[in-house]
Amino acid sequence: MSELADLQDRVRSAIGSQRPICIVGGDSKRFLGREQHGDPIDMKAWSGVVDYEPSELVITVRAGTTISQLQNVLAAENQVLAGEPPEFDGRATVGGTLACNLSGPSRPWSGSIRDHVLGVRIINGKAQHLRFGGQVMKNVAGYDVSRLMAGAMGTLGILTEVTLKVMPRPEATITVRRPLGAADSVRAMNEICRTPLPVTGACWYDGEMRVRLAGLASVIGHAAGRIEGSRVDEDDGFWPRLREMDLPLFTAAGDLWCISLRSTREHFDKDEDWLIDWRGARRWLAASRDRDALHVRVQDANAELWHLRGAADGADVFPERGAAYRNMLLRLKQALDPCGIFNPGRLYSWL
Repeated sequence: MSELADLQDRVRSAIGSQRPICIVGGDSKRFLGREQHGDPIDMKAWSGVVDYEPSELVITVRAGTTISQLQNVLAAENQVLAGEPPEFDGRATVGGTLACNLSGPSRPWSGSIRDHVLGVRIINGKAQHLRFGGQVMKNVAGYDVSRLMAGAMGTLGILTEVTLKVMPRPEATITVRRPLGAADSVRAMNEICRTPLPVTGACWYDGEMRVRLAGLASVIGHAAGRIEGSRVDEDDGFWPRLREMDLPLFTAAGDLWCISLRSTREHFDKDEDWLIDWRGARRWLAASRDRDALHVRVQDANAELWHLRGAADGADVFPERGAAYRNMLLRLKQALDPCGIFNPGRLYSWL
């Protein structure tokens, strides 16, 4: 029996027995979403490059392919994935990264994996192997189901293949760093990013603002000279550690919160226990806080709150949603997974 036929048979069996399926890739993102329950389907072996056209900047891979494997293939052609998705010690897979829509420091400038997905193949809740999208952007017409997979946490089907638009690797990178407080950094980062400078990262952490520039070596040296601060070699390791969530703020025990908001919003707390990324649009907090009180402050800032570590058992991790959004997700779930077998409750307790 082929691997595909085996996957489809397992889905049919789950439908017949009404037993949920827990889709597992590299199991590197357990901190995202609620606890999974069900019979595991391991996708790690479902890996490899299906098609690659370097001149077209398009690659198709099986969903169990790791991000590090994919980056190695692209590096041979001097290309990279958009958005700097984390590799998590080589465990993160393409399918899991798309399912979580997880991006690194360059997300505001290069886009996320969702922005670059051209097509997918999935096994739906009727055990059908379906293709959505294609290998060029013009084929993405009508209801773009392929992008609905981004952030769905595996609740809409089993990803088997993903087609992505990739990017040329920048010729050179320079980081400029400056000691500065959090509030002043938010203002400074947004001022810098309103200029035509080739910014690919803007972050504040531990009393220091860092701005990364990338592009032609002949250009970024001059560009870096327009930003106040000292230059840092790319090899100092900060940006990879930020991408991999390996800085002390992420690895410390205790609660971890993520707040998504308008980048220009003033910082609304003391500097301790915070990391500000995406020029101010994503702010991480590692501290024990009352969830309800923090939620009120976040709502006042017209922002969204994730409680990624330390949430009470059974509590939702992702931002609360209104009735219209809930109804939309429930209708999508019913259309693609009518028996509710794929990762039930992983994204929200009610899905």
